[in-house]
Amino acid sequence: MNNAYFIGIDIGTQGARVVMLDNTGVQISAKEEVFPLNENSRQEQSPDTWWQACTRLIPQLIEEVKQNIPLDQIKAISVTSTSGTIIPIDHNFDPLHPAIMYSDPRSAEQASFCKKIAETEMKHGYTAFNASSGLPKMKWFLDHFPERSSKLYKFIHAADFITGRLSGEYNITDHSNAMKSGYDIHQFNWPAYITDQIGIGKEWLQEVKPSGTQIGTIKPALMKEWGLTTAVIVTTGLTDGCASQIAAGAVKPGQWNTTIGTTLVIKGVTQKEITDPSGAIYNHRHPSGYWMPGGASNTGADWVSKLFAGEDLEKLGEQAAMHLPATSIAWPLLQTGERFPFVAPQAAGIWPDGNTVERFTACMEGVAFIERYAFEKISQLSGEKIERIFSAGGGSNSDTWLKIRSSISNVPVCKMKNVSGAAGAAILAASQSLYGSLEEAAAAMVNPELTIEPDLRLAEAYDQKYKLFIEELKARKILN
Repeated sequence: MNNAYFIGIDIGTQGARVVMLDNTGVQISAKEEVFPLNENSRQEQSPDTWWQACTRLIPQLIEEVKQNIPLDQIKAISVTSTSGTIIPIDHNFDPLHPAIMYSDPRSAEQASFCKKIAETEMKHGYTAFNASSGLPKMKWFLDHFPERSSKLYKFIHAADFITGRLSGEYNITDHSNAMKSGYDIHQFNWPAYITDQIGIGKEWLQEVKPSGTQIGTIKPALMKEWGLTTAVIVTTGLTDGCASQIAAGAVKPGQWNTTIGTTLVIKGVTQKEITDPSGAIYNHRHPSGYWMPGGASNTGADWVSKLFAGEDLEKLGEQAAMHLPATSIAWPLLQTGERFPFVAPQAAGIWPDGNTVERFTACMEGVAFIERYAFEKISQLSGEKIERIFSAGGGSNSDTWLKIRSSISNVPVCKMKNVSGAAGAAILAASQSLYGSLEEAAAAMVNPELTIEPDLRLAEAYDQKYKLFIEELKARKILN
């Protein structure tokens, strides 16, 4: 196979990143730019700012690689961005209002309204609307700016704006972005209640296709401006969480990814949809028809910087490795309430005693116990086995923490090489333009940097400690 190249774009809250990968997953180049943020950036941002960043970064990327690769082998480009961010555009494809960000809480009242109706109307499908969902933001816009509805062409998502600027096609989105806007990923349609009871006109809703579907090519004027010589395919995009999952390689049934950043996010692939009565787990739709269940915990790695600021974390990790397991039990939940893998609004963290190493070790174990509980729940609800865990995020940089997690969950934990959202978008771009599926693309383009196998001695000790951890949560009325 001749080399082929793919571009992924990630539009985040704080900046844009563009990467180029080859067909084996090797990163050829990467460029990024920080957005000029202000105090309102969590509520609204200018989509034109995002696009202007792309028009600087993509030419820089091409200029850097053109001496080393044939530009006619650049095959496709995909975009990922935040889930739930909504942009109303007019018939000239220009924003009627700044992007209403996923983190904008102003649509809380509309979210309650949408949730109540959806729970009544939908037997299956997404009903857990909150202020970070797309559908309530559409209603919020119409409630506050009714005079603009006559100019409205479509409500689109953040990734759609960039794919539209690239290709000229704004009427197509993907399953992952459309879900929190109310699209039914079971029946593959927009439910009638969205128009009949919430007031979002059918004409304002996009056509929905699987992520990675070709929707056009880069506009000829952009091709010329950027020095590209052959038509580059533009595909439907996907949400940032799904992009990170793809970058980590969790794309086949039985494969799971845990990202430990500020929070702990678990996403994977199952043959069947997971139905969780508690609402802690929700499902995206896989481009190949599988299900992509997951959830985000309030437990993560935020405690590291807040409780161990100024400490030599590498040295702490090495010292912790000599004292496993810790004597005390911890659950490093900094805020009040947990949302995944169980819903406990009044939950409070459990903090250990002891010296710095003891406390650091116990907190790492506490996060791993939450991870194990999540995977046990997922296995129970799905009836499918967890075979290995792919890992990303800052928490995967500690070999000691990887060892703890592998021994507690008793499965191999694989630290992955390139787990950025932009890399996930590039793999998505390759999934239909060169490869036959997302699974085939990931198999060729994603590789582990390090694999940690369970320590059998530690696994036995952690089985006993995990039982004590669960008993403690039950004693505190956090679990039944």
